[in-house]
Amino acid sequence: MKRKCIVLFLFPVSLLLLSYSLSTGGEDKQGTETKIGYVGAETCKDCHEKQYETYAKSVHSKVSAKGPALQDACETCHGPGAKHVEKGGGRGVNIFAFNKDVDPKERTAKCLTCHEDTRQLTNWKMSKHSDEDIACNDCHSPHAQREKLLKEDQPELCFECHKDIRSQSSRQSHHPIKEGLIKCTSCHDPHGTFGENQIKADTVNELCFKCHAEKRGPFMFEHPPVAENCLNCHTPHGSNHDKLLISNPPFLCQSCHDASRHPGTPYTSANLFTGSSPSNKLYGRACLNCHSNIHGSNASSALGQAFTR
Repeated sequence: MKRKCIVLFLFPVSLLLLSYSLSTGGEDKQGTETKIGYVGAETCKDCHEKQYETYAKSVHSKVSAKGPALQDACETCHGPGAKHVEKGGGRGVNIFAFNKDVDPKERTAKCLTCHEDTRQLTNWKMSKHSDEDIACNDCHSPHAQREKLLKEDQPELCFECHKDIRSQSSRQSHHPIKEGLIKCTSCHDPHGTFGENQIKADTVNELCFKCHAEKRGPFMFEHPPVAENCLNCHTPHGSNHDKLLISNPPFLCQSCHDASRHPGTPYTSANLFTGSSPSNKLYGRACLNCHSNIHGSNASSALGQAFTR
């Protein structure tokens, strides 16, 4: 009886040991196969000491990041280096180099090998930057120590391509981008969104209301162009007119209201300069002197419909 129990106990144990040895042998064999052609980071360091030092200080070298440090370090991104070493090195010689001669989509594909499932890159393939063949390493450097591995800090990095926005942000009325209070990525997602111009909202108004909540309402009397789109009256990156307006009042207001109530002629008609009571519209000439609640009003119907104070 004892012998039978021992046999019954040893049989499953032997099966477990056999399956473990087979799986271990398979892993060793597979591991050996995957290492063919790889030389290791120390070999890379012999020629590329400066690049290795920057890599060692970057997040990619951190084991906790589960990136190249846990795989094959330099060769995780640049590919096996044995043939590169055999031929004496050289830029792009039997090695993957992230330079302008390499197709942007190939460079991006290397990064997406690890980062494709990142939440921030969900919309990358339908983004404007992807359509324009902007590669990941055009903005990021895997060796950089800056935030998000950027090659330059914002907004200078963005201004390298968006020179028109650089000009607008230098005008007298502008969002505090250069002052460092907000960044380009405060409003835009460079990796793509469903919103227009890669904005971080479904609509322009929803984006603006994140900071300018007092303009959201609801108001008893809404100003239709405000509810439609903030950009009907404002330009977001910079203007030579106060409050980022696309033009100064009364000209901005008269682009819609010229045919009713206070038409454009009272401001320019010569006969208004004559007589004992010249028109009060000659003073200031700014609609906002009286109509200050231009984004909407909750006043009584007699005044609220006219967006007065």
